[in-house]
Amino acid sequence: MSKRNAILASATRLFSRNGFQGTAMAELSAITGAATGTIFHHFRNKEDLFLQVLNDVKESILDQFDRHQQTRRDQNGIERVEGVVAFYLQLAGTMEDQFLIIHRHDPYQMAETSPVCRSHLESIYTCLLDIFEEGIQKGMQDGSVAVDSPRQTAMVLFAMVDGIVRLNTYRVYDAGTLYDSLMVACRRLLTGSR
Repeated sequence: MSKRNAILASATRLFSRNGFQGTAMAELSAITGAATGTIFHHFRNKEDLFLQVLNDVKESILDQFDRHQQTRRDQNGIERVEGVVAFYLQLAGTMEDQFLIIHRHDPYQMAETSPVCRSHLESIYTCLLDIFEEGIQKGMQDGSVAVDSPRQTAMVLFAMVDGIVRLNTYRVYDAGTLYDSLMVACRRLLTGSR
């Protein structure tokens, strides 16, 4: 692993655990064995490093979803959406540091003044919403989903699923215990059944 990649990997862990403000470059230097000057050789400043970490988080999450979507052979749209929900929960468990970063307040606070940060966050959520919406639209075409607005339904569904992921990420509640209830609620939302 290159020094730059080692710095990024350690920075990801530190930013996820301590947040942007709570991460000290001296601590990153100690963990990686890279002098502070070496860190700043690769990254202009702490914000530049954080933005690169956020970009890597975005690329990793979207790459995993792309791979998942390519391997799926769903029968209908509702099965596709249910597969996306299940995969999102699984991914959040396997990419804990990355999800901690996007669930912290820091990136959203930084996005208020940093167009680059805002762009990274928007592209993460836009792509995820597109994936949810694609399944919903497929379901509307094949009759397995009955909703009025695929985009709004995707937003509500994503907010529900991501909310459960956040509860799990911050150890408030175990997402696994809510899985069956979540899938029932998703199916009801998508089919309009009571």
